Amino acid sequence: MFTLRFKIKIVSLTVLLLTFVYGKTTAQTKTIPIETQNNALVLTANPKEGLRIIYFGKKLTNQNEYSNIPAMYKGNDYSAMLNNAYTPSGGKNLVEPAISVVHTDGNTSLELQYIKHDLQKIDENVAVLTITLKDPVYNFTVTLHYKTFFKEDMIEQWSTIQHKEKGEVTLQKFASANLCLNADAYWLNQYHGDWAREMQPEESKLTHGIKTIDSKLGTRANLFQPSVFMVSLNQPATETEGSVFYGALEYSGNFKIDLELDYLDNLRIIAGMNNYASAYQLKPDEVFTTPPFLFTLSNQGKGKASRQMQDWARKYKLLDGKGNRLTLLNNWEATYFDFNESKLSALLKDTKKLGVDLFLLDDGWFANKYPRNNDHTGLGDWQENREKLPNGIASLVKEAEGTGVKFGIWLEPEMVSPKSELYEKHPDWVVKQAGRDEFYFRNQLVLDLSNPKVQDFVFNTIDGMLEKNPKIAYIKWDCNAVIYNAYSSYQKNQQHFYIEYVRGLYKILERVRAKYSLPMMLCSGGGGRVDYAALQYFTEFWPSDNTDPLERIFMQWEYSYFYPAISTSNHVTDWGKQPIKFRTDVAMMGKLGFDIVVSKLPEKDLKFCQDAVILYNGIKSIIWNGDQYRLSNPRTENVASVLYIDSLKDNGVIFNYLVNNRYEEGSKKPIKIAGLATDKKYQIREVNVYPGEKSTIDETKIYSGDFLMNIGLNPNVSASRASVILKIEVVN
Repeated sequence: MFTLRFKIKIVSLTVLLLTFVYGKTTAQTKTIPIETQNNALVLTANPKEGLRIIYFGKKLTNQNEYSNIPAMYKGNDYSAMLNNAYTPSGGKNLVEPAISVVHTDGNTSLELQYIKHDLQKIDENVAVLTITLKDPVYNFTVTLHYKTFFKEDMIEQWSTIQHKEKGEVTLQKFASANLCLNADAYWLNQYHGDWAREMQPEESKLTHGIKTIDSKLGTRANLFQPSVFMVSLNQPATETEGSVFYGALEYSGNFKIDLELDYLDNLRIIAGMNNYASAYQLKPDEVFTTPPFLFTLSNQGKGKASRQMQDWARKYKLLDGKGNRLTLLNNWEATYFDFNESKLSALLKDTKKLGVDLFLLDDGWFANKYPRNNDHTGLGDWQENREKLPNGIASLVKEAEGTGVKFGIWLEPEMVSPKSELYEKHPDWVVKQAGRDEFYFRNQLVLDLSNPKVQDFVFNTIDGMLEKNPKIAYIKWDCNAVIYNAYSSYQKNQQHFYIEYVRGLYKILERVRAKYSLPMMLCSGGGGRVDYAALQYFTEFWPSDNTDPLERIFMQWEYSYFYPAISTSNHVTDWGKQPIKFRTDVAMMGKLGFDIVVSKLPEKDLKFCQDAVILYNGIKSIIWNGDQYRLSNPRTENVASVLYIDSLKDNGVIFNYLVNNRYEEGSKKPIKIAGLATDKKYQIREVNVYPGEKSTIDETKIYSGDFLMNIGLNPNVSASRASVILKIEVVN
């Protein structure tokens, strides 16, 4: 039987996948289409040959025609496994596997034959397809799960693994998903960075072999390489044109994403937990569940794919994704560790004066034997510092309420200072190698969350505080250290540690969320832990400790490809050289907060900030829930421009910034506005104008959507107007 390979271009092709085992479907072969509103991932199942991917692209009108696809392509796949839907190691496989095992008798081969599939319809939009695969020799089973979100064109894929062998089976690799793409060429857009340099994009053409995106940090896993990426097909995609695949692993620990361009020019994507130092001993009947791999496909460029993902996140993954968010004033850059009750009392009054919802008390409020007066001491000792706060947190919560604002607090419950009472009492709770030097990251160590006693301690820390102070309205949950010298005094098998650590984290968060619904910020020294597994428990995340507004324009641009504006916490600080208007305008492109000394603001700056908060409260729903269109790219243009518009295409907000400060640079040409209705009429006016200044935008003009989308509008950005916010409204 000849194996066939498809290498043909179809005009409407989004993705065609890999080589095919059969020239035609047989009576034994079942075609299993996984369809969303615009796309189809089509599998074939044969009891002898297993599960194959035959197509991933634009959905066909007639579902019956999917079975005709294999006969259209020619090629030579020696192993007849290149388009396997979950590639096992051993046997005749010649490429990177999705799963690799050692059976109880020492055999390292695995064959996965199709057994059955079932479809469960959750509601009109969501369904879960499960496909059962089993080894014909060993009692070893893998179940693949495909959860589809029809309107959003999103798919979550994960696997569950179990066996009934006599003894433990070693899982050496255990991917969540194994996908296959085919195109003339592939461009990978990945991200890298470090503290204060998060989400730096890097696009490159994939060549033959394996490109790996991974993390071995244990926690704060996205510090150097985030677990999100894009692959453009045939040519680099733009905002509005081209075929592009988006992928994101929903996991907060070590991850690994292999992108293998094989000898037949097919791109295989294998994503899941990192198997580094994590061979897992699976007991009989134990179920090993991998984290979901989230993906989508667009044949209308990056913008369409990002709007699909943002819409999905608000509806299905982000905690309270369509709810409210609290504006706030944080004390960190106003006081750092140097504060007392009187200073905080003044800041509470400044919170009310500014007009925001909440005052957030940051690091430094706790520990007595080793007071938290710098970042070398006190982590883990979560009692109020008696010198700084003689009346405790309760008095601050009460004072905030009397002032007319809410009160929030900073915690870093997963960490411990080497100089702390907790470390002295429970050295066995700390992740470290006995007999070796301790290595510190930000002068601290990581608690062993794989230990149930440590899980109880962390939960009880949060629970005790909220029980004692039920009116605490917000938590900033930080996580600043990576794992050095990985070792658990609790785990008998150290190969399980990295996996059990993350399981322990999720158990804590599940317990917190089962009891409390208050909003929480996911902070990890910046963007070190931003993924959709963690964001199930948090209302927002902190993109970076770098709050220089010019830098933030670039970071927020890149984050927005994968995360909606409602999930990003953006603070106005003293970072950067830009005026207060520029800093505030940039921070308004998400969940607005302030980290400034309000009492030292000049009168006009204070008036501007107060007015900006009022304006923000009127437009925040559009920013949080609207469709986002990136209009002008800061990496290629002098002006960055981003639009948020409501679903009716009636009301929108356009943020425009000068990002090139060279002589006389600015918006020298109109910026085309996307996402409007061609037959509607619009009026545009400038908002958030600094006191005493006048807008240069003619507010009396009426434009058709057709004009604005094809000709555009010049926001008149220049060195003297470096930040311009425009409100666009339909005219009846």
